[in-house]
Amino acid sequence: MTEANSEPAAVAPLLGAADIRRLAEEIGVRPTKTLGQNFVIDGNTIRRIVSAAGVDPEETVLEVGPGLGSLTLGLLDAAKEVVAVEIDPALAAKLPETVRAWRPEAADNFHLVLSDAMKVTELPVQPTALVANLPYNVAVPVVLHLLEHFPSLRHGLVMVQDEVADRLAATPGSKIYGVPSVKAAWYGQMRKAGVIGMNVFWPAPKIHSGLVAFTRQEAHSTHATREQVFAVIDAAFAQRRKTLRAALAGWAGGAAEAERCLVAAGVDPAARGEVLDIGAFIRIAEARHPQAA
Repeated sequence: MTEANSEPAAVAPLLGAADIRRLAEEIGVRPTKTLGQNFVIDGNTIRRIVSAAGVDPEETVLEVGPGLGSLTLGLLDAAKEVVAVEIDPALAAKLPETVRAWRPEAADNFHLVLSDAMKVTELPVQPTALVANLPYNVAVPVVLHLLEHFPSLRHGLVMVQDEVADRLAATPGSKIYGVPSVKAAWYGQMRKAGVIGMNVFWPAPKIHSGLVAFTRQEAHSTHATREQVFAVIDAAFAQRRKTLRAALAGWAGGAAEAERCLVAAGVDPAARGEVLDIGAFIRIAEARHPQAA
């Protein structure tokens, strides 16, 4: 290797705007709104995302929607292995070639899965971190699905629509606190980790993106199942303006039973869902589904 090319890995070249457009043209891909494809074309943004994700050199990172490989290359610089899930066959076919061309030394550490992320329940390697630029229209379902099916995921960072980022990280009492906020809290702590402008993407979206970092917490000590707790959450927010006594009537089989569950859980029946934390929803589910003797 010549002295001119002996750059440290931290400043290894990343895909720029011209590279992204060239790769897309080579395989005849035009970004589609249907798949929520907005490719990152700015290397500094990639480095910022990878840094904010706090990926350890010994970790295996799960990336969803790698597209043409912008973030993939940055992750390969930081992690031991990267497993990428891509739904678009044309993009999936090109990605290993791009990895071999740009990061030949890391090609064996890259694993590609051609699939819809919402249907993936097994991977060739167990990931410990999730780092992804997620399509706006499926971001929340994808995050919840992956956290459910891959308990090995201990932390991560996802880039989503800025408004969705705020909702995921919202806390009780906030006007934007809702179903995504509480269900995400079932798995761990979510926090807003930054805002990304529109001009670092191709094509440029019409709204800003937000970064959400998460840390998985230990499983809740409860006999209630995830499905039982999520059913309470869905019912509580289906009619936000109603008191919990009224909102949970259908779920409980009547307003009187809803009130009994709420009182047993230590929750004011006149309160509304947006003031409750995940612990309160768990207690309500437990009151409705008492542990068998």
